Amino acid sequence: RRRSKAAQRDAQRQAVLEQAMTPDALARLRRVKLVKKDRASAVEAMIANMAMQGKLDCKISEGKLIEMLEGIHGAQQKKAGGDAGKISIQRKKYNFDSDDEDDNDDDLL
Repeated sequence: RRRSKAAQRDAQRQAVLEQAMTPDALARLRRVKLVKKDRASAVEAMIANMAMQGKLDCKISEGKLIEMLEGIHGAQQKKAGGDAGKISIQRKKYNFDSDDEDDNDDDLL
């Protein structure tokens, strides 16, 4: 019974999203959901809430969806301290590394 209610809610949410978004935006959201499920779910909830409250004047285009996804990403970064999802590379320094201008490697021969 719980499964049927959850499935019913999901179907209702999908119907609302299909009405509130252009086909291109809906396709992009589905692709994003494959990689960033939490971000896509947050945007889905935002769009569904806006649609149910009557705050949408027109269908959400792909460009508007991208703006919303970037906004969610920015909010998540601020919440996580700014370094979430960031890759930093630190190279080790070795004793034989020289920082001087003479990098012709003649001294190694």
